[in-house]
Amino acid sequence: MRAFVAVVPPPEVVEDLDAFLDVRRSAAAYRWAPAGQLHVTLAFLADVPDRKLDDLVERLGRAAARRTAFPAVIAGGGAFPNAARARVLWAGLDLAEQARVELSRMATGARAAANRAGIPVDGRRFRPHVTVARLGHPDEVTAWVRLLDSYRGPSWIVDRFTLVASYLGEGPRNRPRYEVVEEFELKG
Repeated sequence: MRAFVAVVPPPEVVEDLDAFLDVRRSAAAYRWAPAGQLHVTLAFLADVPDRKLDDLVERLGRAAARRTAFPAVIAGGGAFPNAARARVLWAGLDLAEQARVELSRMATGARAAANRAGIPVDGRRFRPHVTVARLGHPDEVTAWVRLLDSYRGPSWIVDRFTLVASYLGEGPRNRPRYEVVEEFELKG
């Protein structure tokens, strides 16, 4: 199973960002992320063997129990690798310092849980963001980054993270189909 561990914003937060993007999407022929796929990836797990899933779920539950809830806001944005040659357009997170530390520890805990369960994790450094579009080829997106910088969504409390299975090509327009495997509540 291909999967990821993510913070999934509540529906009202997703709806606000989606409405902001919706009236602008036709201005660029990017692969825009549908509302149901907006999330902050904590750990990407390219291959989760069925025999290791129970161990992974147990370890993610323990990792969640060590973390506390915190407020977050989707605000601002950027591009990977940069605005001049972007392949990904993203919205950022506005977090207080303690919340930033807690989110980083949450990602570290999710990655450690997977590693201890014997599941390899994508080794890229954790950079909290919500992918809003993918580009078919590198493009200059400074205007889009400025537009995203003007966005500030509603605040919400991050009180859980989610293990999500990703089935490539099974969603609308050959996109991935996501399925929640398990949600893990933080301790408080």
